[in-house]
Amino acid sequence: MSRFDHRKYRPTPRVHLPERQWPNRTITRAPRWVSVDLRDGNQALLEPMGVEQKRRLWALLVKLGFKEIEVGFPSASQPDHDFVRWLIEARQIPRDVTIQVLVQAREDLIRRTFESLRGVERAIVHVYNSTSPVQREWVFGQDREGVKAIARRGAEWVAREAAKYPETQWTFQYSPESFTATEPEYAVEVCEAVVDVWRPTPVHPCIINLPATVEVSSPNVFADQVEYFATHISRRDSVVLSVHTHNDRGCAVAAAELGVLAGAERVEGTLLGNGERTGNLDIVTMAMNLYSQGVDPGLDLSNPDEIIAVVGDCTGIELHPRHPWVGEMVYTAFSGSHQDAIRKSLARQRPDEPWRVAYLPIDPRDLGRDYRAVVRVNSQSGKGGVAFVMERDFGLHLPRWLQVELAALVQAESERRGGEIDGSAIHAIFLRHFAESPTRLLGYRLTRNGRDRIEARIADRTGERALQGEGEGAIAAFVDAWARHSGQTLRVMDYAEHAIGEGTDAEAAAYVQLDVDGHWLAGASIDRDSVSASLKALLAALGRARTSAARAA
Repeated sequence: MSRFDHRKYRPTPRVHLPERQWPNRTITRAPRWVSVDLRDGNQALLEPMGVEQKRRLWALLVKLGFKEIEVGFPSASQPDHDFVRWLIEARQIPRDVTIQVLVQAREDLIRRTFESLRGVERAIVHVYNSTSPVQREWVFGQDREGVKAIARRGAEWVAREAAKYPETQWTFQYSPESFTATEPEYAVEVCEAVVDVWRPTPVHPCIINLPATVEVSSPNVFADQVEYFATHISRRDSVVLSVHTHNDRGCAVAAAELGVLAGAERVEGTLLGNGERTGNLDIVTMAMNLYSQGVDPGLDLSNPDEIIAVVGDCTGIELHPRHPWVGEMVYTAFSGSHQDAIRKSLARQRPDEPWRVAYLPIDPRDLGRDYRAVVRVNSQSGKGGVAFVMERDFGLHLPRWLQVELAALVQAESERRGGEIDGSAIHAIFLRHFAESPTRLLGYRLTRNGRDRIEARIADRTGERALQGEGEGAIAAFVDAWARHSGQTLRVMDYAEHAIGEGTDAEAAAYVQLDVDGHWLAGASIDRDSVSASLKALLAALGRARTSAARAA
């Protein structure tokens, strides 16, 4: 019998908020970002970071533009304590950056926390205690009043210890841990007790942080909880409202975004979402979400490869290739219809116009990625992807009829290999099937006397010979010469050419589609001389006709 039984669970209670406002709002500016990589993220690692790793990650966070960084839990960990002291004593904290430390609502731990911060110019002391029913009743054995008293005493101890260090500019922060599982009115009641102790003002506000310590509901329920809190807490103009979402349901980013709509001004999270269980809010993802909507994220995320490398080295966690915005494959299209749409959109996108390329929500170049990663070819790809790769990597603008034929050959080869096929392999298939001929062009002379007359010398395994013909242009004259020589009926169905490159080093690419005795065949060639390229493309198509005839025989 299956143990998978949904009946043991109950839905999270909804908040009665009939006049909710958050659904009608839009995020128009970035929140205050707080990185908790060095504390929350570090606690979640199988092997916590050493000193050098912490220093490297700290340098990255400062470089990216974070102004508030939670650096540790100094009262609970000697490495955290030592790192805080290094930041202060080595003067590693920029003037516009404020460090934050976490501490439980316990007197001895609060005292040691302030001691670890001795000499810091400014700091945020973040105190917390759990408030949910299961924590109150099963973990602490307390009723509502008992848990509220813990919060109040913690606030008093924080205020008392801060007074011993008047040279430092202190900001107090409180979190009702397990907020999402706490009754909304009780969460407000506990935080009111804390705010009554600290007595913040608009000039010197405190921070109330609402953590989804465990994500227990859909993001809209979290938004209702945040808006309820924001509209019921007193001294609202003196309280900075912060959210800290976790990703147990896979909705940390969505919950944080809706939390901002609901009134939060500040967001805590980690780079790339590291954290306990399924992780914290991914600040990179949320910031890039804002960026894609034309909102300045306030962080410099233009070099994601550096972020990925540093975070990976410091945490030992590899980034998934499909990670939002910055994964290796997020701007890659294998689907033929997607590739075709991307290619056509990029051709029409203008630098001075708003970005609107199909399947690419932002320009990959903004993140240091080029279009080589955008289109990759496998057995699911079509002519659009093949054409894109040939144009991107080799400067070849294949006509549609050649795209279709080449795509079928590439698909067959990809299926034979059982995976992706790269640009060099596609180019090799193109040359082998369309640009090779058993007949070589040794030279030609083109004269004009009313009509174009060509004299061409060719060679194959049977020897050399000369051909003569006339027509309107070099191609028509050569077709006439070949028909006289071979007796075949030829018609040029389509022809295209273009330059590859610019200036004296430019080459000419020529593509021809022939009807040879009722068979349509394509040929191509590249040469420094445009007429030679055209004639060699004709010979390549004729060579395919001879090969087809030999196979039929």
